[in-house]
This record gives sequence, C-alpha cells and structure tokens, in this order.
Amino acid sequence: MVGGAVRTRRLPRAERERQMMDAAVRVFGRQGYRGASMDEVAELAGVSKPLVYLYLKSKEDLFTACIRREARALTEAVRGGVGDAALPADRQLWEGLHAFFRYTAENPDGWAVLHVQARTHGEPFAAEVAAMRAELVVFVTQLIAVEARAAHRDPDLPEREVAGLAQALVGAAESLAAWANTTEGISARQAAATLMNFAWAGLGNLIAGRPWTPPPT
Repeated sequence: MVGGAVRTRRLPRAERERQMMDAAVRVFGRQGYRGASMDEVAELAGVSKPLVYLYLKSKEDLFTACIRREARALTEAVRGGVGDAALPADRQLWEGLHAFFRYTAENPDGWAVLHVQARTHGEPFAAEVAAMRAELVVFVTQLIAVEARAAHRDPDLPEREVAGLAQALVGAAESLAAWANTTEGISARQAAATLMNFAWAGLGNLIAGRPWTPPPT
C-alpha cells in the first residue's frame, strides 16, 4: 500500500466475465429485460459500466450471452443427472427430471431468464430458448425410444412414435418447475416424483405395448 491507496487485484478475463454474467443473470431474472439496466449490472458486479460494455458490447448481447450460458448449464445438468445409460429407462428419466428440478430450484434467476424473460421479448431471444428446448426434447426422445425398441424387439422403431411424448414431458417439466419455484415447501425431489407419477404410467404402458387408444368414432 502506497500513500493510503489500496491496489485492487486484477482478475483474469474469464473470471471477470463470469462475475459480470452472474450479476447480469440476477438483474435480468429479477428486473426483466426491459427493467434491467447496465448500471445495475455493473454495480452488482463491482465494476464500471464502461467495462461491462467493453466485455459484452450491448444490453442485447449481454442478455443473449446470459440465455446461452443458462441454457447450456441446464442441459448439461440434465445430461449429467441421467448418468449411466445402462440404467432402466424409468431410472434414467427419474434422474434426469430430478436434476432438472434441482437445477431450476437452485438457480431461480437463471430459470426466470430462460422460462419467462427470453420467451416474452421476441426474437432472437425466443429462438435461443427454443434451441435449448429442442435439445432437451431430442435427448428425452432418444431415451424413451431406446427402451421402447428393446421392449418391442424392434430396433427400427421410429423416434416419431415417442417424439410427441417427449414434447409433452418437457413442456410439463417446464410448467411444473415454474409452479414449484413459487410454491413454498416443494422440493426438487417432490416435483420430480410428481411428474414421474403423472407420466410414467403412460410411458411404461406404451413401452410395454399397452398404449391407450381412443374410442371408435
């Protein structure tokens, strides 16, 4: 220390960016895209506003970067949660759902950015979330299809046979996460169990070759 001045530790660029992104996700998640300001992000990150612009160019670029980071983290959490591909399909689905609800509960601001803010402010933000959702649907479709092919002893069973179920399951998980995050006392495990109880009876019957069929017209 010279003349009473305190030297601030110079952070590596990656760490500084992470610090600003963490602050931005919090501000966007709580204030919304239109309500958030770069001044708030800079203050929360403990940096100057010009530095935020130097690293992340504009508010739109910053918001897009937040969406991409949170989408990547969520999909990685789900894939990592499923883990062992040798597990039965219901166990894999349970582990994936538990990971999904655990992540959304532990990162409410990031989930708000993905589920609320990005979807309500038009392109290109909505397209970023749609890409994440499509990746999750493909992942769930493949998970269900593998088990269905084995049960039906039909290695050529097309994925379209279960793609609609995957779409419905991902949509239900998104809605349930929004509810769980605003309902006191609902844990990630409870939310995952709720969706398994709702979905697996139907999925299990379909995989076993016992689908429900509509009455004749």
